[in-house]
Amino acid sequence: MAGRKMLGLPDDGHQVVTMTPNMSADRSFFDPGTLTGWDPSAELGQPGEFPFTRGIQTTMYRGRLWTMRQYAGFGSATESNQRYRYLLSQGVSGLSVAFDLPTQMGYDSDAALAAGEVGRVGVAIDSIEDMAELFDQIPLGRVSTSMTINATAIILLALYIAVARRQGIPAAALSGTIQNDILKEYIARGTYIYPPRASLRIVTDIFAYCEREMPNWNTISISGYHIREAGSTATQEAAFTFANAIAYVDAARAAGLDVNTFGQRLSFFFNAHNDFLEEVAKFRAARRLWARIMRDRYGVTNPRAQQLRFHTQTAGSTLTAQQPDNNIVRVALQALAAVIGGTQSLHCNGRDEALALPTEESARIALRTQQVIAHESGVPNIVDPFGGAYAIEDLTNRIEEGARALLDRIEAAGGTLTAIEAGMIQREIQDAAYRAQQTIDAGEAIVVGVNQFTTTETSSINVLEIDPQVERQQVERVRALRASRDSGEWDAAMAEVKAAASGSANLVPTIVRAVEARATVGEISDAMRSVFGEHEEINV
Repeated sequence: MAGRKMLGLPDDGHQVVTMTPNMSADRSFFDPGTLTGWDPSAELGQPGEFPFTRGIQTTMYRGRLWTMRQYAGFGSATESNQRYRYLLSQGVSGLSVAFDLPTQMGYDSDAALAAGEVGRVGVAIDSIEDMAELFDQIPLGRVSTSMTINATAIILLALYIAVARRQGIPAAALSGTIQNDILKEYIARGTYIYPPRASLRIVTDIFAYCEREMPNWNTISISGYHIREAGSTATQEAAFTFANAIAYVDAARAAGLDVNTFGQRLSFFFNAHNDFLEEVAKFRAARRLWARIMRDRYGVTNPRAQQLRFHTQTAGSTLTAQQPDNNIVRVALQALAAVIGGTQSLHCNGRDEALALPTEESARIALRTQQVIAHESGVPNIVDPFGGAYAIEDLTNRIEEGARALLDRIEAAGGTLTAIEAGMIQREIQDAAYRAQQTIDAGEAIVVGVNQFTTTETSSINVLEIDPQVERQQVERVRALRASRDSGEWDAAMAEVKAAASGSANLVPTIVRAVEARATVGEISDAMRSVFGEHEEINV
């Protein structure tokens, strides 16, 4: 499996630096004339009120700080569990789980295609026993968990429900988010399994199940993050994220769901990139544009369903292997932009993530970055502190207008699915990434420590290394599970999964039963592959 290339990493493990062109360099001075015709009552409103430009809560962080998450997962479930418990002890208020590539792609750890990738870029999860170990001594009824998983999201959600049952916690008491955003995989990341239309059916099954059974669970985290990591501009990130969101809302409505109800459980996931002012404006523009889409396109009247609630992660693509301590500064600026922009939760990358998964020390520094912003900067004391600034409002307007124009182009091309199947969105991102890289290569865009302000000194930073023994142990573990389970119970559960996939029954309850019968992630994925088929990559 070409896992590193799937994640946008060259084979040597050093990330490619992609700095997208920014709008904030277009002008050097802003004054009242910049905002001619601008109506603050229509464009801003009050915090907590439509169009939510200034934030979705009246008091924002004065009432409650954002959730501080640290994205973590590596090696075995036991190792990741130890990291989670450490982070919780250090003040993390929510967990965020990274899964390895085989888990993301629906392969068990002993599959031929999983060789060399087990536990490398996240934790290896094959079965309910791994999931139980991952959350050992972590009270799922009290901890909010975010799981970054897409093609196999329905299986990992089922595993989470099943493990909670073992802890005596009903599904209705669980809180958290499952990414479940498969469309961005086709355009920006590549960890898909089934064709887009079959994948949308799975997504809407999760919507429907959680609406009935898990009222505190966010059923999707619609991701602009990976779109930006692939090289898009800030405006493209907002536009293509909302193009995907529109496809999900349309699919949910076609399945009979009420947008005023399920719209309350939609969440989003954005990137915090390097251009500080542009990023602040992007978050504000995105909030306003989504509120208008929900009201004007779908007739949504419930304010909660009009609100854009989002998690932010600092930009992995901006981290450099050269002079990695510089990444601490980059991450701090990006995190500050997210907070000023009004994020609901935040993850800060580790300084060493251009080299490897973060060490415990790097994860602690990343968490402390959030805590310094929260408790020492004074920024959380004021709601929308940049609101009304000429430059910020101009940038906010231009990003919203540019994103809306891109959405109109996608609509004219036949909608999101048609645009994905034709490779239109993929080409737009590739072109933006190419232009950005050209400016770096030409020295027009400065990357400190890479194309200017370089040094001949080599970094002495310690990096996290995954013990090769992890893969061998995980292979033995999954094979032992298969040998010890009740084959009759397993056969019946797998037949139910195939029958549900072939018909119209909701897949979630069937898959919960399958994982409780100790069916593996790969086996359940294969059962659905046999019904849905597999997606072939589009050449653009």
